[in-house]
Amino acid sequence: MVPSAAMAATFVGSGQCASCHAEAFSGWQASQHAVAMQHASERSVRGDFNDATYTYQGVTSTFFRRDGKYFVRTDGPDGQLADFAVKFTFGIAPLQQYLVELPGGHLQAVSVTWDARPREQGGQRWFRQYPNEMIDHTDELHWTRRAQNWNFMCADCHSTKVAKGYDAADDSFRTTYVEISVGCEACHGPGSTHVQWAQRKGDEPGKGLTVQFDERRGVAWIRNESGKPMRSRPRQTEREIDVCAQCHARRAQIAEDYQPGRPFLDHYLPSMLTPTLYHVDGQQQDEVFIWGSWLQSRMHAAGVTCSDCHDPHTQKLRAPGNTVCAQCHEPSQYDVAAHHRHEQGAAGAQCADCHMPQNTYMVVDPRRDHSMRVPRPDESVAFGVPNACNSCHTNRDAKWAAKAVHDWLGRDAAGYQTFAAVFHAAEGGEPSALDRLAAVAADTAQPAIVRASALARLAGSGQFTRDFAQRMTQDASPLVRLATVQLADEMPAETRATVLGPLLGDATRAVRIEAARSLAGGQDRLPQELLPRWETASQEYVATLQYNADRPESRVALGGFRAALGQADEAQAQFTAAIQLDPEFVPAYVNAADVLRAQGRDQESADMLQQGLLRAPMSATLHHALGLSLIRLRQPEQALASLRRAVELDPDTARYTYVYSVALHSTGQPDESVRRLQQAVRRWPYDREMLMALTSFQLESGKRKDAQLTARKLVALYPADPQARVLAAQALGEQSP
Repeated sequence: MVPSAAMAATFVGSGQCASCHAEAFSGWQASQHAVAMQHASERSVRGDFNDATYTYQGVTSTFFRRDGKYFVRTDGPDGQLADFAVKFTFGIAPLQQYLVELPGGHLQAVSVTWDARPREQGGQRWFRQYPNEMIDHTDELHWTRRAQNWNFMCADCHSTKVAKGYDAADDSFRTTYVEISVGCEACHGPGSTHVQWAQRKGDEPGKGLTVQFDERRGVAWIRNESGKPMRSRPRQTEREIDVCAQCHARRAQIAEDYQPGRPFLDHYLPSMLTPTLYHVDGQQQDEVFIWGSWLQSRMHAAGVTCSDCHDPHTQKLRAPGNTVCAQCHEPSQYDVAAHHRHEQGAAGAQCADCHMPQNTYMVVDPRRDHSMRVPRPDESVAFGVPNACNSCHTNRDAKWAAKAVHDWLGRDAAGYQTFAAVFHAAEGGEPSALDRLAAVAADTAQPAIVRASALARLAGSGQFTRDFAQRMTQDASPLVRLATVQLADEMPAETRATVLGPLLGDATRAVRIEAARSLAGGQDRLPQELLPRWETASQEYVATLQYNADRPESRVALGGFRAALGQADEAQAQFTAAIQLDPEFVPAYVNAADVLRAQGRDQESADMLQQGLLRAPMSATLHHALGLSLIRLRQPEQALASLRRAVELDPDTARYTYVYSVALHSTGQPDESVRRLQQAVRRWPYDREMLMALTSFQLESGKRKDAQLTARKLVALYPADPQARVLAAQALGEQSP
């Protein structure tokens, strides 16, 4: 809880802390937090602005100084070379970016970046982020576009008490902050009441602070009978971890004015362990900023906090190398060749190299995985995930590493994370994975983020009961409750109201607003006493979307919410606004077309999709949607061409291949339809719809033996599916069940 006296506290600036907290202040001054963002000046700029040039993709960027200011001449929003004044530096090591202000207060991060590493490490040079991608001024990743916008993407983590200040009327920002960098109050909260306490020598327990970081106070790490470290008393809160998570998590911001001590999920919507962000075993894949990895770890479960290993002021480790681990782990047991199987002092003898392998992001910035895992090359063999062994032994394969570990131990290694096989099966579409995912979600011995991620992977399957979903809504973890909302999205409206109604009063804002979103359009099925809660939670949800109205995805989400409430005109206004923000934003056209179709305006729906294709002609999504629209308009030849184009542009989406194959059958091309489905089921062997269609089409074509083979696969995979059993009985010449 935030002390009541601190609720009215205001920000005073880090300089106020120096007189009483000289050592901590000095450590902070030397940290990257203190220089996360700075005004561009002789003191702050690290890059070479002495008419240095960098050429890529036909564009030569020049970095120079004029009248004491820093400039970059590069391709602007229109693709033409122009001079742009550098207003701020962003970061300091191992790279430094530069912020340019475009009209309307849009601060943008120039993608040509300074490598601040020493020259002997390959640094002291200009380089380009996204070096392997062809990016021009029309691309979303161009420095002038939304993906490089500081106001939304960066500001909240690089400055203190940021107010985005977006004005939807003219697409402008008036972003403010109380301190340009990450100051003391970004972590400790506004300090005025604490300063007042110090001046009057008060005796109140909270000392006027917004939050007490006392989770480590009076705690010792002791060793149990087996020599394993354990806290002298359990950690009861997540205060410190939540404060770090505000920036060290992959998350979306749902509200401003976060203050340390308040619930993380009241202001942020975190990402789960989803494909592309994480490997199936939970290792980091994309840049996920630590928190999601840390929550999976045995260390987190044991009660370790961030500051057990890191000094929060200097940002340095509390001890160098393996000695930071030796704070808790007995060196004579772990820092020896009998444990790490490498020469003492070699790279493989370093705890972090084996248990915290690193990925490099932004070309030059290595980040260690904080899931603190046992190396599992056997899982690399089974599931294709990376492993620490082969990050060093690059001339060997995973089978070699797995055999080496097995020879050492007499068995495969076993780690704390045990969900890789289930997540891998789910990604492969194996029907058996659904029950296994449900078991992981219900297992309270699993980390909460793993359980929530299992629920996220169940979403869309339809393979769960109302009782199961209701049980998950009552879980102690807000992450699990949050993921349960997504699980319930596909339920019938009446069932969804029963399951999600209680979550409208959840203690956590992220859960409340997601429940309100899911219930939109079906709120009239709620008990009368819950309607006021739905109104309040829906207002919170709308406020979140309006706060992020600078993003077309938020405009589309708000449009979808209005459409669910039957407010078609308001919905279309939001989709139009999204298109104005980004004329290439495909979901805006698709959603606008869906609303028109729901109104029976099929031709206008198709016209909307055609309009989108003028701006995004390579969008498989638009081609697929247009094909379906043309089928409704009874234009089969044109529909087939659009559906075929969707498959050509995105052959990895099973749904596109399935729909195109069915359309081929419907337009008098049964042989080609069967041929494509046969190819598809080899690639997607567990796809129920494809197997059903293939069985049916083979029967119609008189290919009974082929149909029988397909039917046997179908019922083997889906033995309890009544439709599959009926179709299989027809193919096999048996009596229908």
